[in-house]
Amino acid sequence: MQHNTQQPDRRAFLKTGVLAAAGIATAASAKKVLGANDRIRIAVVGVRGRGWDHVKGYKPIPGVEIAYFCDIDENVLRQRLADAEKMDIPKPQTYVDIRKLLEDKNVDAVSIATPNHWHSLIGIWAAQAGKDIYIEKPCSHNWWEGRQLVQAVEKYKVICEHGSQCRSSAAILEAMDQMRSGLIGNVYMARGLCYKWRETIGHAPEEPVPAGVHYDLWTGPAPLKPFTKNRFHYNWHWIWDTGNGDLGNQGIHELDLARWGLGVTLPTKITALGGHFLFDDDQQTPNVLTVAYEFRTPDGKTKMMNFEVRGWMTNHEAGIGTREFSGGGVPEAGLNAAGSSDKSAKTLGPPSGKPSTIGNLYYGSKGYLAISDYDSYKSFLGDSSEPGPAKHAPVKNEHFVNFIECMRSRKAEELHAPIREGYLSTTLVHLANASYRLGRTINFDPQTESVINDPEATQLLKGTYRTPYVVPEQV
Repeated sequence: MQHNTQQPDRRAFLKTGVLAAAGIATAASAKKVLGANDRIRIAVVGVRGRGWDHVKGYKPIPGVEIAYFCDIDENVLRQRLADAEKMDIPKPQTYVDIRKLLEDKNVDAVSIATPNHWHSLIGIWAAQAGKDIYIEKPCSHNWWEGRQLVQAVEKYKVICEHGSQCRSSAAILEAMDQMRSGLIGNVYMARGLCYKWRETIGHAPEEPVPAGVHYDLWTGPAPLKPFTKNRFHYNWHWIWDTGNGDLGNQGIHELDLARWGLGVTLPTKITALGGHFLFDDDQQTPNVLTVAYEFRTPDGKTKMMNFEVRGWMTNHEAGIGTREFSGGGVPEAGLNAAGSSDKSAKTLGPPSGKPSTIGNLYYGSKGYLAISDYDSYKSFLGDSSEPGPAKHAPVKNEHFVNFIECMRSRKAEELHAPIREGYLSTTLVHLANASYRLGRTINFDPQTESVINDPEATQLLKGTYRTPYVVPEQV
């Protein structure tokens, strides 16, 4: 892909646009502020599941046109065009091949909601084409390609927001400010909790590729293997070639918050233990995982982070995940921390009424603080754990609004989840999975961002690619 030299002129023009309000303005008020030429044309890539949440997120934002759908499944494209019509969205232009979409000079930004193994490559191609980028978590399928993505974003000076929408939550922002101000003292340890009910995916036989599915294109950088339903829609999360397990699915949100609250970047030591328990099925990734991370601060102090994935029965720690924690505001069972439903995967959403515990705990010298889901926090102070400051604030559409605002201003420093932060947190996913898969502790140098004396881990963290879907050595 070559850099689109015509794109910056359009971007310079977009700088003159202003969002009607910090929140979601009405279409009527938007028309008073924005001229016809100020519209931002968004392409949503991958519209079956999470990508449809992107569509619903962009729709209320003044001056944004959802102008393109891209998906490798023509059946999904047809359905989403019908859904768009019901939502009074002007008919988007459709593409099957992302490469053809990126050649369209009228595309201002791509919003990437594909399976994980496509995230970084599409992001790099988009940056080279001069498109701004909203990229779902995790930003990469392996560590190396995530670093390549960051380099591409910086080289081509595009705006890139990582899909860590928890960073736009008013409650979480306040919790981070409280810890920075010393509410619980010296924060020496953080925990991330990803206790989410996951049913077995069973065994799926090989079968012909469904009509309308461009399976070679869907497979992209991954090894091309016979089609099964467990290698396709949603269940790709649990296959190493395409997914990163629940640590890189739900867990990346809590990993990101744990790292943010602890005030650290990359670890020095990583140990992961776990397994795929309870079920005999096609899942390759662990459904129980315990990870320990060690960090060194610039002043030479050590901080710890623990992370746990549990895919079955568990308890609510510190009340996280209960309606009582947030005064009745916790989403109903079946909604994840992104506020979207798992209904697209019939066997994988947490069954109604069964407890998921999604959140974080932070321990300091003066107390501890707990975050539940993405919209509430509570603090407990002193040796008697007296209730301290707390907040519940339902998350609305702040993250997509932030992305559009930064597209207009060209101020990447105002992104709530810049790609560098997404890359750092996603690296924690890859280091933990590598430790688990290799069965040993990994030592890491945060300065050089490289594994110490472990060529096998280094290779695993780089991955392999299938021609022509290759992440370039030089972006």
